[in-house]
Amino acid sequence: MIVKIILLQGYPARYGREYRLTRWLFGFCLCFALFINFGCARSEVKNINSLGNGIICFGNSITAGSGVSKKEAYPYLLQEMLDYSVINAGRGGEIASDGLRRLDDDVLSHQPLLVIIEFGGNDFLRRLPLSETVNNIRIMTERIQANGAMVAIADVSSGMIMQNYRKSYKRLARQTKSIFIPNLLKGIITNPSLKSDYIHPNADGQRAIAERIYQVIKPYLKR
Repeated sequence: MIVKIILLQGYPARYGREYRLTRWLFGFCLCFALFINFGCARSEVKNINSLGNGIICFGNSITAGSGVSKKEAYPYLLQEMLDYSVINAGRGGEIASDGLRRLDDDVLSHQPLLVIIEFGGNDFLRRLPLSETVNNIRIMTERIQANGAMVAIADVSSGMIMQNYRKSYKRLARQTKSIFIPNLLKGIITNPSLKSDYIHPNADGQRAIAERIYQVIKPYLKR
């Protein structure tokens, strides 16, 4: 059909009516395909119709907001962008297994609608096996989903840095029917003007993270 449109563009006088009709049909088919693809992607997220309350940002110092005030950390900024309460359940210095240990008290007890999981940076810095990190996040994800909430898995890679984590997290999100948030620190980890130290985002970096998360999760939220 695309080829036909291109050919007809050279002969608008002779094929004017057919050209307009073909172009309209092409536009309709394209819009329909996009609608179907988005609808399928949305329906594949487990607990899409969750009756939970609010959003929990669950992670390490990136989530906790090391180097910035509470109101400058991305969970607070996310709450300002959305019509939902957002709990900051970040804790500095943690690895994925630490998060798993406090999952009941800091996440499941709140009966959330959506949990954003952000772990892996400290696992990477401590050179822990990637398979161990992914398995801990898988357990978190499955337990959260069993509790009735949606899960979004945040990838803290940037370019070549931790790219193997990005691939593994994306695969895990697909397998568990979770939302995948890629490249959380892209353009931040390599930009001193967006960091408070050698690794942690400053206020501007945290705002960039909030915007990225917002753009990904917004389609999955009802309100």
